[in-house]
Amino acid sequence: MSTSPSLQLICPSCAAINRVPETRISDAPVCGKCKQLLLDGKVINASDANFNRYIQQSGLPVLVDFWAPWCGPCRSFAPVYSELASEMPSRASFIKLDTEANQNTAAQFQIRSIPTMILFHRGREITRLSGALPKGQFKQWLEQQLGGLHN
Repeated sequence: MSTSPSLQLICPSCAAINRVPETRISDAPVCGKCKQLLLDGKVINASDANFNRYIQQSGLPVLVDFWAPWCGPCRSFAPVYSELASEMPSRASFIKLDTEANQNTAAQFQIRSIPTMILFHRGREITRLSGALPKGQFKQWLEQQLGGLHN
């Protein structure tokens, strides 16, 4: 009997770790604990307390938007980020981290300008992008980065 490889997915609702066969990713998997959708296409708001769990435990690439409420470019970029999260739910997890409220994590990753996007895969930083881009350019950049990753 052969088993297909599985990915670990972190539930956006309860943060439980779920194993999902790669062949079932597009079948709207739900959390074994809280029964909510695992890939709901929504941006997850992370904090100092749970940030590492999302980065270290996720089988999907994780894109983090480091932002602040007072930042104009951050606020204008937010809808672009949310749109891509809803368009690419099985390609990556989309997380936002408020650098004002979560200064420990922002310092850990030496965030000097915002918005800054960092793409993580298997717990490692792959690349980062500082500054907001129009949707088309941002999607092109992200597709290029994700295309170079292998699960």
